[in-house]
Amino acid sequence: MIYTLTANPAIDMNISSNGIMGKVVNRTFDAVYTPNGKGLNVSYCLNRFETQSAVLGFFGGFSGRYIVEETQKMGIKVYPVWVEDTTRINIFLNDRTEEYKFVNEGSYVSQKKQRELCMLIETLGDMDTLIVSGSLPKGLTDSFYDEVLDICRKKQTAVILDISSPYLKNLMRIRPYLIKPNDEEIKDIFGIVMRDEADIKDVLLDLHEGGAMNILLTLGERGSYFYNGSDLYHAGAKKIELVSSACAGDAALAGFLSIWLEQPDEIERALKRSAAVGANVAESSGLGLMDKVENYAKEIIVRKVEGV
Repeated sequence: MIYTLTANPAIDMNISSNGIMGKVVNRTFDAVYTPNGKGLNVSYCLNRFETQSAVLGFFGGFSGRYIVEETQKMGIKVYPVWVEDTTRINIFLNDRTEEYKFVNEGSYVSQKKQRELCMLIETLGDMDTLIVSGSLPKGLTDSFYDEVLDICRKKQTAVILDISSPYLKNLMRIRPYLIKPNDEEIKDIFGIVMRDEADIKDVLLDLHEGGAMNILLTLGERGSYFYNGSDLYHAGAKKIELVSSACAGDAALAGFLSIWLEQPDEIERALKRSAAVGANVAESSGLGLMDKVENYAKEIIVRKVEGV
């Protein structure tokens, strides 16, 4: 069974406007409210491809209840740990020229609630895979990752990491089954700017030698790369008109995992779906439609990269 862990969930409010000005009333339209959080998004997208998963996380207040209830309506199991603070609400504003992102810091999680979640993970006997995604809320430190991953090691649970924390460097020692960094995270965490494919090859080799068993590297308009220690593949990107980048990376990960976890040899097909899902979500402002995935997947070109 796949479980996703979102320590810092949110409600995302996507809105549009015809421009933003100071000291005046700025009218917005096309408001869309969605339960959100990186691990949650992965579960939502997996659900679209009839891949079962369950949700773990910290939730609080009216917004936390909304996320849990909406997730359950999709037929996805949720194992919430309830906190006193209200779960955050983020705002993504598109003024037809730029996208503005207003992301709140999230609710406070006490050490007691951290232990409660860890004890819950210990009791889940069907946890084959745990996907840890997103940021940590107030009250949690990097030691939270250590505690969760130590439990997974003892349970022989495959761990997939999609986090922007510099602590990812330290977590490589536990040999995660897959990591999914992007170009900004490679720069911020590892201090490397990837100018060309030669740089990308070097980064992937270093990440694998550093402990990551598999790497899915997403690069926006430059497409994505997958490396498993022996074979390297590159998938091109579908050109689209960006509406909102929110959820696109999470959807790309879920699209890949919906094939690859069960069929690890189907790398090309998994990469095509991954690129197609990410593009479809980015042009449609969230996970609501995903109506062009199959058509987009046919347009994605995947090539095997030699010389690794």
